[in-house]
Amino acid sequence: MSEQPAGTTTEPEFKRVTTTVVTGSATDAPYHVDVKAGTHPLTADEPARRGGSDSGPEPFALLLASLGSCTAITLRMYAERKEWPLDTVRVRLGYETNGARGRITRRVALSGALDEAQRARLLDICERTPVTLALGSGVTIDTTEDRA
Repeated sequence: MSEQPAGTTTEPEFKRVTTTVVTGSATDAPYHVDVKAGTHPLTADEPARRGGSDSGPEPFALLLASLGSCTAITLRMYAERKEWPLDTVRVRLGYETNGARGRITRRVALSGALDEAQRARLLDICERTPVTLALGSGVTIDTTEDRA
């Protein structure tokens, strides 16, 4: 076992969680891209008002969909584990910017015979979903060229 100098810590090794491939072509609609998220094909585009062909959700809508999906899934898993009577979860999200900074608003509707303590706990869990933590921590993005 190697020793480290006092006061230093070793960051855990990164492990790949998921992969996505996005492909766009100059011969297609101007901003249309094909997305392969794991084994699932998706499409993204810009709305017509921004020069796209509106053939799929815009990138920020996909970001919000990721956060909302993670929120709903995490809450369902938690309630299931606790055997709480959570029937449905609806998550409404919006992205806003003032030009310098952005923020996401998230409104969560819970249905089922939940008591107030259970509702409060589920709303608290929203702040600890994996995508919430990734976005809130300011995930590092390492970019390199992948030459064909």
